[in-house]
Amino acid sequence: MGITGKVALVTGAGQGIGRAIAMRLAQDGADVALVDIDGAKLNAVAAEIVATGRKASVFIADVSRREQVTAAVEHAHQTLGGFDIIVNNAGVAQIDSLLDVSPQQVERTLDINVKGVLWGIQAAANKFKALKHKGKIINACSIAGHEGFALLGVYSASKFAVRALTQAAAKELASAGITVNAYCPGVVGTDMWVEIDKRMAEITGAQVGATYKQYVDGIALGRAQTPEDVAGFVAFLAGPDADYMTGQAPLIDGGLVYR
Repeated sequence: MGITGKVALVTGAGQGIGRAIAMRLAQDGADVALVDIDGAKLNAVAAEIVATGRKASVFIADVSRREQVTAAVEHAHQTLGGFDIIVNNAGVAQIDSLLDVSPQQVERTLDINVKGVLWGIQAAANKFKALKHKGKIINACSIAGHEGFALLGVYSASKFAVRALTQAAAKELASAGITVNAYCPGVVGTDMWVEIDKRMAEITGAQVGATYKQYVDGIALGRAQTPEDVAGFVAFLAGPDADYMTGQAPLIDGGLVYR
C-alpha cells in the first residue's frame, strides 16, 4: 500500500526541491497539501498533482509564523480529510562572511530555517496526537548540517540546529509512534544554488559558475544533484519501509561529505 491514501503537507512546495517532493509523494499515492508564500507557484504545482489523479490543496503561509504553520496543518486536515506526513522543506540560503553578516540576516535565516522547522514539528505532532494516530515528520537539513562551510556559516548553524531538533523530537515523540527524520542534500541544481554561486562570486571575485563547478567537481558520482534525487529519498522516509527509523539525518549528496 505504501503511502496510498495518506495526506502529506509540504512546505516550500512552490518550486525546486519542495515541488519535486510534492510531486513524488503524489505519484506514490498521497494527497498533498502545498504550502508556500507564492500562491501562483503553488497553484501551478497543485494543477500538476491533480493531473496525476491525486488531490491537492493550497495554503499560503510564512513558516516563520507559528500560527500560520498551525493553520496550514489544520487546513490540510480539513480539505484533504486526514493528516499523516509533514515535510518541513522551506528554507533560505545565507551567504556572507561571519565577520560581515548583519543581525537582520541572522534573524531571517534562523526564523525560516530553524523556527519554521520547529513550528512544523509542533503543529504536526499536536495534530497527530489529536487524531490519535502515528505520523511522520521529515525535516530539511543539508550537508551544511554536518559540516560548517566558509561563507555559509549562519546557514550551516541553522542546519546543525535542524539536526538537533530532529534528534530531540525523535526522542520526545517516539512513545506516541511519531517518527522524526531529516534529509541532507548537497549541491542541487536549483535557484538556491544559483543564488549561492552568484553571491560567492561577488565576495571572492571568482567567475560566476566557478564555485558551483568546484563543488560539483568534488562529488564522487560526478554530477550535481537533481530535486528528484532528493524527492526519492524523502518518499522513502514518508513510507512504511522507514517505520523503524527515527532521529536520523542521512547525507544524500552523491558522495561529497562523508560521515
